[in-house]
Amino acid sequence: MKFYFPDSQDQVSPTYDFINDEHSPYRVRQRDDLYAHQAVTPAPYDGILVSKPIVDGSAKGAGKYSAPQRERLYRLGVREFFRIPKSMRSLGDCGAFNYIDEERPPYSVEQVLDFYLGCQFDSGISIDHVIFGYNPTDEDVDPSWVKRREVSLELAEKFIAAVQKRNANVLNGEQGFEPVGAAQGWSPASYADSVTRLQEMGYKRIALGGMVPLKTHEIVACLKKIATVRETGVDFHLLGITRVDSMKEFAKYYVGSFDSTSAFRQAFMDERNNYHTAERAYTAIRVPQVDGNPTLKRLVLAGVVSQAAAIKAERECLRLLRKYDKGEAEVDEVMEALCTYQALLGDEKKVEQLEKRCRPTLIDRPWKDCPCALCREHKIEMVIFRGSERNKRRGFHNMTVLEAKMSKLAFV
Repeated sequence: MKFYFPDSQDQVSPTYDFINDEHSPYRVRQRDDLYAHQAVTPAPYDGILVSKPIVDGSAKGAGKYSAPQRERLYRLGVREFFRIPKSMRSLGDCGAFNYIDEERPPYSVEQVLDFYLGCQFDSGISIDHVIFGYNPTDEDVDPSWVKRREVSLELAEKFIAAVQKRNANVLNGEQGFEPVGAAQGWSPASYADSVTRLQEMGYKRIALGGMVPLKTHEIVACLKKIATVRETGVDFHLLGITRVDSMKEFAKYYVGSFDSTSAFRQAFMDERNNYHTAERAYTAIRVPQVDGNPTLKRLVLAGVVSQAAAIKAERECLRLLRKYDKGEAEVDEVMEALCTYQALLGDEKKVEQLEKRCRPTLIDRPWKDCPCALCREHKIEMVIFRGSERNKRRGFHNMTVLEAKMSKLAFV
């Protein structure tokens, strides 16, 4: 099972100063900062997925790339831009979530193919229109779902024809660009029919979209039905699905790859499960930056909280956490400082949550047992919830845990 990580220009600076919380004045992000596959060994994924709206922008606004970054990607190609090794694959897609409210996808087949070939992707997914709904009986199906599925199939047919016309699937006598058909549906039968039609068009790899909201047993039901119509040599990619505990079951039905940002984003988007281990997930220890936390800044500006007191409490938390990591402070001493700082924000409930969720993190010291290079280098900084440099590193760590789980499944 291959794991693709969706890119959103997530990098870390190897020269970041954690003590003073500042970057080197000589840092050049594109030149110096590291992607996850450079920051940890082995690489925590088998390939990267890049969406067109992330690079080029969409109706919802500008993408994650600056104009110079975009130009650099088109000029160098995805492999050199991301500095990915030969063993790693690249996959482009259309970012259907960005136009989910539109009647039709906003891109033409030629525009999408220009993006894929211009950036030199190994593979690219046909334009699709997401269906967010599940109706296993196929009774009283929403007409908009039917229309979206037909639009997806219509564009898939045009896409593979355009690829063949440009002869993009053959490069210097070797296998080159791989067209991937996008299958949408609302039931096992509708997904299976989409796969049948995509195979008739000539697709040998098919991405299954719209399954993110489905329960695991619903996904399995769809995969079972799809497997009955699958042709020899065709494999499937699950778009946006992780569910490690079910991957072995998914693999039975010829799922060969998946993509997800879940493990990475939980590092800084989840309320509790921020730092992953093979056995469980821990809550990261929040130490807000006085000059960077919106709530705290408002309280300081309103005169409710003394800026000097906040800075003193912030520094005391960091000092004690680092002392604790060296065995020079006790858990109760650290927790008292953390709760005192949190109390400045005026939310008693969060103070109680801090005690309940963060004490186990300190007691168990999970970063001490982690073999990943980031935890070995940065120690307790990895479980401190504070700024993108720490939070992204923790996300990279989480992906190493996911990679280890996937590797273990491969040998079970």
